[in-house]
Amino acid sequence: MALSDVLLSPIGLVALLAAVPIVLLYLIRPDPQELSLPTFQFLVAEERQQSSTPFLERLSRSLLLLLQVLVVLVLAVGLASPYVTVSERTTVEETVLVVDTSASMQTSADGSTRFQRAVAAAESEVTGTTSVVTTGNGGAVVLQRGTPSAARETIAGLGPTDTAGDLSGAISQAASLAGENARVVVLSDFAGDEWTTAVSTARARGLSVDLRQFAGGGDDNVGFIDRRFSQSSVTLSVKNYGDSAVTRTVRLGNQAREIRLGAGDVGSVTLPVPAGTSQARLAPGDSFAADDTAYLAAPADPAVDVLVLTNDRNRYLITALSVIDRVNVTVEQPPTTIENGYDVILYSNVEDSSLLPGNVESGRELVADGGGVAVLAQRELPTKYGDLLLIEPDGVASGGTVRQSAQTGLTTGIDFQPPEEYVSGSLRTGTVQVRLGDGSPLLATAERGGGRVMYYGYIEESSSFKFNYQYPVFWKRAVYYLADREPLPALNHATGERVQFGNATVEGPSGTTTGSVQLQEAGFYRTESRQVSASLLDESESATAVEALEERSGAAGNLTRVEQRTVPRPLTEYLALAGVMLALVEVGYLRRRGDL
Repeated sequence: MALSDVLLSPIGLVALLAAVPIVLLYLIRPDPQELSLPTFQFLVAEERQQSSTPFLERLSRSLLLLLQVLVVLVLAVGLASPYVTVSERTTVEETVLVVDTSASMQTSADGSTRFQRAVAAAESEVTGTTSVVTTGNGGAVVLQRGTPSAARETIAGLGPTDTAGDLSGAISQAASLAGENARVVVLSDFAGDEWTTAVSTARARGLSVDLRQFAGGGDDNVGFIDRRFSQSSVTLSVKNYGDSAVTRTVRLGNQAREIRLGAGDVGSVTLPVPAGTSQARLAPGDSFAADDTAYLAAPADPAVDVLVLTNDRNRYLITALSVIDRVNVTVEQPPTTIENGYDVILYSNVEDSSLLPGNVESGRELVADGGGVAVLAQRELPTKYGDLLLIEPDGVASGGTVRQSAQTGLTTGIDFQPPEEYVSGSLRTGTVQVRLGDGSPLLATAERGGGRVMYYGYIEESSSFKFNYQYPVFWKRAVYYLADREPLPALNHATGERVQFGNATVEGPSGTTTGSVQLQEAGFYRTESRQVSASLLDESESATAVEALEERSGAAGNLTRVEQRTVPRPLTEYLALAGVMLALVEVGYLRRRGDL
């Protein structure tokens, strides 16, 4: 066996040469002279005859040499750094834990979830220095080089999300945190194969990467995978991930539909959306409960009451409003009194002489109460509108061009055509949504107190926009904006999306926050004036039947769960201790012999 197989520094054996002068000095040392004392000879002669033998005498004379040579031998071997090979895991001082917090880790089996088992295993992997990374947000570092107690506290505080995780990003993040001799431990169900490249890259850097899989349960999963809205109804898509046909009941409010699905089939049901908040549920449930519920948010008062105040009935406008679901349209001709109870008032082609001051004041009161008012352009705009008119009119112009269109909820996807005639002018207050070539607003809005005011710049009788298929789409958006009624798609999100709530305090499923909120948990998120929902709608995340790593084909199957790597463990400290002990024995022997 080569010396390098047992010694890290074989050159240290050169120190054995120190034993040569010790032996030489012992050999050239003069023998002691023996003097006979006849007076005492008769007293010790008998004892010496009984207790001495030539072998023991030689051993006694050579014991000091033996001790000295042993000290030199032990120290020389210690300098050569002898070692034994041990598992790398037993020598690691730094560990980076990657804990999968994606929704599929909520799958239960044998009374516990995958996540619960992963957390228990993570606590047993804690070493002297431990970092913790989760799969949220592309790999979130929740602890960096913490103490064992800090690591265990961090792990205990983790929880699974209702979103798809980024295991590949988390492994790459862990590899960037790991020191030279650190070990990366990944605790996941390892759904999909996207993470394999990150593992291979980390190992190519020389890092030890252990894969701990938790994949029980999930073979019988049936769950919601999509949700689409049409007017006031929702169409829910359900997929059967199991190997046999199943029957499920979908319940929403006081409605229920039964659906039968074959193995791998996708089916759908359409149900009316109740006002306020509600939950669509699959019955019976299964081992992955996260996709058995779809959360739905709708306005508490879904109906929008619109008053069109006009002296020249605009049939295109009235028709566009009448086809909008849950919009109730009333048309009144000034002079008239306006009753309370409307959410939106539209002033269209109103004669200045017929417009009563009370008609304008009703609009102001509606805005102050949180409603909305829109003034539609006409060749002669009544001066009585006052502050309800957002522009300062300069007259009627023709041949306008659309110069700029903002990307907002009102304008996105709408092709605003150049008007044949328009009211030129400048903005008094508010924000221009669509601007014409000469700077005149074609569409402008303003937030005023709790309400909203809008200016619509097309003169209807000389505009072709009313023939555009996007015309009713625009007025649906405008009416919902003015009434502060968000459409159902804007109120219902998939988990993982980010929603802006401004400076309002948001109460979510697990606490409160403000501003921009990433919807990590399924459920409802509420402010004083708004509520939205978040549901897990991820087909890949609902595929919870995960194959064992060693049974997979391809890259995932080639990656072992736990790397069997060995490292040398030096024995130098043990030999140094042995050398010190031998030196102490030598000193004790010299003292006993009387040389000290």
